[in-house]
Amino acid sequence: MKEMNYLEFKFVIEPPQPATDILIAELGSIGFESFVENEDGVTAYIPKEEFEAESMAGIHILQSNEFDISFTQTEIEQVNWNEEWEKNFHPILVDDTCGVRAPFHPKPDVKYDIVIEPKMSFGTGHHATTHMMIQFLLGHDLEGKKVLDMGCGTGVLAIVAEKRGAGPIDAIDIDNWCYLNTIENVERNDCKNISTYEGAAELLKGREYDTIIANINRNILLEDISTYVKCLLPHGELYLSGFYGKDIPFIKEECEKNGLQFDKQLERDEWVALRFLKK
Repeated sequence: MKEMNYLEFKFVIEPPQPATDILIAELGSIGFESFVENEDGVTAYIPKEEFEAESMAGIHILQSNEFDISFTQTEIEQVNWNEEWEKNFHPILVDDTCGVRAPFHPKPDVKYDIVIEPKMSFGTGHHATTHMMIQFLLGHDLEGKKVLDMGCGTGVLAIVAEKRGAGPIDAIDIDNWCYLNTIENVERNDCKNISTYEGAAELLKGREYDTIIANINRNILLEDISTYVKCLLPHGELYLSGFYGKDIPFIKEECEKNGLQFDKQLERDEWVALRFLKK
């Protein structure tokens, strides 16, 4: 069998987020197969024979004035993806209670042991927003609550919610990679109360939840908060993240306009997570 050479693109991104997540999604749409995130941005790989230079012109974020993005291109021999991933994916610990690890990591001595294989999906717990959302879920009672994980990525937050006693749980993501990856991770963690759906806010019509988790980005949140509130049962709670501290006034204004009351704020690496309650 002939070995396939790959093209390696090293992207340097300033600021790294949310541009890195957007770039990965756009590159995935034109055939890039694997991604390794780092402090400076992301390294992306595509089979040489499948790469078309003109397709890079369709990557909109490269033209954005909000981020400074540069890249270098190198041809390399066939890549051992498992080896690359294992070198760059490290287990994390949240509040000494919840561990998030890959299948090849040893099992930690924690109350909640979550095993995630992210592939191309976002949400391993390494990113500040996912970490804070896990902190919120660990700090509040979820026993028997109906939960929505909107923009579920790897499904890690839905999985944590089930481990905390929640159910039934809906996990929804518009990205096919995330949808499929969540299904795999739900099975990997032996979860029984999580239903996974591919789509966006239009899927929420007629649904009701005690708790809604949405770790997406500012613009989508501002657009969909009113839809979330319609699905939120009386005295329900809404957890939001995926934005910076400077975005808080806009998020608060939209939430309060829709009858929510601000309750609590977490901060990590310039990112924030907010908790709102339905009056």
